[in-house]
Amino acid sequence: MVRLRVAPSPTGLPHVGTAYMALFCVAFVRQQGGEFILRIEDTDQARRVEGAEESIFAMLRWLGLDWDEGPDVGGPYGPYRQSERLLIYQAHAEELIRGGHAYRCWCTPQRLAEVRAEQQQRKQPPRYDRFCLGKSADERSREGGFAPNPVIRLRMPDGETISFDDLVRGTIQFESDLIDDQVLIKSDGFPTYHLAAVVDDHLMEITHIVRGEEWISSTPKHLVLYDRFGWKPPRIAHLSLLRNVDRSKISKRKDPWANLPWFLDQGFLPEALLNFLALMGFSVPDAGGGTREVFGLDEFARAFDWERVGTTAPAFDLEKLTWLNGVYIRGLPIGDLVRRAGPFLAAAGIDSVDAGYVRRVVALEQERIHRMGEIGDLTQFFFQDPLTPDASALIPRGLTAHEASRALERATDLFAEARDLVDAAAMETRFRELVASLDLKAGQLFSLIRVAITGTTKSPPLFDTAVVLGPDRVARRLQRALAVLREAAKQERIAANRELIRQKEEEHRRIMDAVTPEILASLPTVAMDYGADESLKNGDDG
Repeated sequence: MVRLRVAPSPTGLPHVGTAYMALFCVAFVRQQGGEFILRIEDTDQARRVEGAEESIFAMLRWLGLDWDEGPDVGGPYGPYRQSERLLIYQAHAEELIRGGHAYRCWCTPQRLAEVRAEQQQRKQPPRYDRFCLGKSADERSREGGFAPNPVIRLRMPDGETISFDDLVRGTIQFESDLIDDQVLIKSDGFPTYHLAAVVDDHLMEITHIVRGEEWISSTPKHLVLYDRFGWKPPRIAHLSLLRNVDRSKISKRKDPWANLPWFLDQGFLPEALLNFLALMGFSVPDAGGGTREVFGLDEFARAFDWERVGTTAPAFDLEKLTWLNGVYIRGLPIGDLVRRAGPFLAAAGIDSVDAGYVRRVVALEQERIHRMGEIGDLTQFFFQDPLTPDASALIPRGLTAHEASRALERATDLFAEARDLVDAAAMETRFRELVASLDLKAGQLFSLIRVAITGTTKSPPLFDTAVVLGPDRVARRLQRALAVLREAAKQERIAANRELIRQKEEEHRRIMDAVTPEILASLPTVAMDYGADESLKNGDDG
């Protein structure tokens, strides 16, 4: 039986790379009918973060990557936290020392730094110089650079070629003379990853290891450990690291999407994220000889083949993930979509007690949602009257304020007449007839109505939106918009009349400038009062 594990460290928010590795483990386990194990590698106590372990559990379960054995569910190979297995590692380290495969090292960090600096100056590979090899604590204490609490180092073989067949990358070779004597037990008694992972993988009967390519250089050390213990090593697959579109490494400090909770908060569906992560390193074939973009975890497991796993670093394209998420949202049954939308609507302050109305709103917006986190902004106008748009937003291109006001008046009257219509298509037919009678383009009238009742230029289909909003909301918002347009039309008339007065006064000045003083003196006085008609200034129609 195949047994695979994922082994995150509780040093912060769970990394998206943990989900990536776990996904490939689960796919292979499901295909082979094996078991998936969750192990917590918490030997770095200084970096342990409170609550991080619980977050790992929650995020993997949110993704549907459940485990057969682990710290919270138990199992026959526990404990599954490395901090609870310290005596096991100590015993195995002592076994290596007794066999001559490991040794204690008392060198201080200062001495180690000096050795490395000297090696760099000589352009030699940085390696421990084995100054402590073969010495007792008493012997070593008489020399400089001595630390009372030793580490335990693996003694790498000399002059050997170490090779292994990677499930993804094929044969990889290393020269042992270029590899450092790795620390196995730190001075605080805790093991390093190298010893703990090898011991745990063997004792837990792990058959396959899936991990990131950054561990390739550590693999020869692990293979030496397996050999020195007399154990058969598991098969190993090194996956390419996830990278940003600009090819930079995804960073937990700089990139919020490095952390799994970000995807939950943004409203990405777990099935969409799994599909996206699978695409990062795998191509699922279709019947026509091409590949598929959209597939579920079960389909991924059925198609799984190590030979189809890519070796190039995949680009973590958030635009593609957003598109893919939209595909999954549009495929959800409406009841499921409403259930998933609930927390995001509540976070946006939308807490309608009318479940039927919420269902109709969400169903209408389903085609436009790409992330569940958008749903509050997209649906806000269904639950709260938007701010009344100003005239510049309401007036369609090519129309004056007066023309827009008259058009909206007619539209308001027609909505009142059609208030009992619940068929969006029938309502649209009535309004297209109005468009023809007003000698307008459909886009002009419809955009005017859309902004008036939604407060935005983008919404679901206009008349479906009007039907869901209901006649009372529509009428109230139309009246508010109509008041804005009427005032704009009035100001438009005032401005036009003032311009007319200005033109007349300008014409009068031109005439007067053309008259000589002699001619002017011979003419009778004529009163010119273009401002006498106050109706022109006030914009009244008269």
